[in-house]
This record gives sequence, C-alpha cells and structure tokens, in this order.
Amino acid sequence: MAYNFGLNVFLWSAEFTKSQYPLLSRIKGWGYDTVELPLLNPEGLDVPRIAGLLGEVGLDCSFCTVLPPKAHLGSAAAEVRKAGRQFIRKCVETAAKLGSDMVAGPLYSPVGYMTGNPRTGAEWKRAVQCYKEIAKVAEDQGVTVAVEPLNRFETYFLNTASDARRFVEEVDSPRIGILFDTFHSNIEEKNVPEALRAAGPKVAHIHISENDRGVPGSGHTDWKGMRAAVREIGYRGRLVVETFGYALPGLSRAASIWRPLF
Repeated sequence: MAYNFGLNVFLWSAEFTKSQYPLLSRIKGWGYDTVELPLLNPEGLDVPRIAGLLGEVGLDCSFCTVLPPKAHLGSAAAEVRKAGRQFIRKCVETAAKLGSDMVAGPLYSPVGYMTGNPRTGAEWKRAVQCYKEIAKVAEDQGVTVAVEPLNRFETYFLNTASDARRFVEEVDSPRIGILFDTFHSNIEEKNVPEALRAAGPKVAHIHISENDRGVPGSGHTDWKGMRAAVREIGYRGRLVVETFGYALPGLSRAASIWRPLF
C-alpha cells in the first residue's frame, strides 16, 4: 500500500519566502510526495509563484499553522473569537488558491497560552460554535481544517485524541477533522496506536514525530504499532514528518525547543 509522505518546512523556518524556494526540489529529491508549508502569515505568501514551483517540482502541498497571540476561539471576548475565525478563514482561502486541501494545527487557542485552570464548558461551546462557522468556509473552499490536540505543556484546551474526536463530532462537518501527532500523543495517551484507532475516521492528517521531536526512528515511539493502526483505520491521507529547528522565533519558545534535536 502506497502512502503520501511529507516533510514540514518548520524543520528550517517559520515562514516560506523566496530564500526557502530551493527547498522544494531538495524535498522532492529526497523522495517525499508532499511539502508542508508554514502559514503563520497567509498574506505573506507569493501564491502564484509557489503554485508554479510546486507544479514544476511535482510536489503536493499541505499547510500547518497556529493562531496569533490575540486569537482564541473559546474566549469570552467576541473580538478575540472573531480574530481567530478571520485568521483561519484567511488560511483556508490561501490554501484553496494554492490548490491545497489541508490546513492543520492547534487552531483553537495560541500555543503556550494557559489560563491556569482546566478548560471550561463555556469555552468548549464557544469554540464549537466558531468551528461551525469556519466549517461553512472550509466546505465552500474544498479545504479540510485538521484540529490538533497538543500536550498539556503547550495548551490546556485540547490534549487527547478522544477529546479531539468529540470536538469535531460536535462541529459535524466533513471538512473539520483531527490532526494526530505522535509527539503530543506520546505524552498524553496511555497507548498511542490505540488512541489513533479510537480517533478512527475523524483523523484527517498525521504528523510523524519522534518522542523527543528528533529524527523518527531514533527514539522510543512505537512505529510498528503506528503503522498497524494507520492501516487498520483505513487512513489514506498524508503522513508528514514534523520537527522544529532550534532557532525559530517564537515557535521554538512555545514548543520548548532548547537544544538541537537532529
């Protein structure tokens, strides 16, 4: 069975500008099918140029992003929720213009933002309602938004695959799914392959990451178990290697990357 394997540009940079364009041919040359581009600034991408380069090189494309600091879909402040919805809408529209059908990430609250308390029912309801609105845009544009649960040290809002499944089921849209990440699940789940099985048909995107975010295969992640679970749930999406460079402004701090990992 053939799978679509990808590599995330966060390995090098938190943005994708002209200086990173040569990476596309290198990634293709290494045998990858997909490049996952950062979308922290949707308006900063040269969409026509990048679309042309992807076509020339022969790479598929997905996008990964996080919410800006003053955007939180669970917030009691309407303007803060609106900022989150507008940002995700821009990401979805940018992906569609570039011909991609995937925007993924912890798109509910900023990475590293903590209230000091567990998530509340009111926050959950507000975020679900926001996603019902986002779903309409995603469906119109033909783009899937894959919501990523993070470990407890990076968010308080969504930590497990079971919570993520409940969230997307309440949103109830074919264009809102789960991004399952093996790094975060290694911290939060009792059994990572079983967590993937439980998330099942709601999994729209998978990040391949070692237990320490280093090179896959160099740590103790159960890759054989993951392979079996991926096959059992009938997953046909992308499998994207994600790790972070040591000196990405902001992102390295939010993800607590304090040393080179590869």
